[in-house]
Amino acid sequence: MATRQTSTNGKPKSPRIQVVLPELICEQLTILANNESRTVSNMAKVLIQDGIKKYFEKESKSLVSKNNLNTNKFRDELEKQNVTRLKRAPQRIKYYKKSD
Repeated sequence: MATRQTSTNGKPKSPRIQVVLPELICEQLTILANNESRTVSNMAKVLIQDGIKKYFEKESKSLVSKNNLNTNKFRDELEKQNVTRLKRAPQRIKYYKKSD
């Protein structure tokens, strides 16, 4: 669980987390941070943001394909139905407030 601290002026700070990394990954993170003139912490934040963005983009694509399948199935079912004409013009729908 991320911890949230407050600063001296009373405003809440960004949530903090602790991560335990293998030595090799920590060294690679430090090299990347130095190459981009960032702190190690900031570099980790940037990489996490990129990873989360890519993850959700991938997930949204898979959701879209599932929705397309559902849409196509729904369309096929509608097209199978018989067409009927309305007997008269549609009437207005009246909405009533629920009384407590």
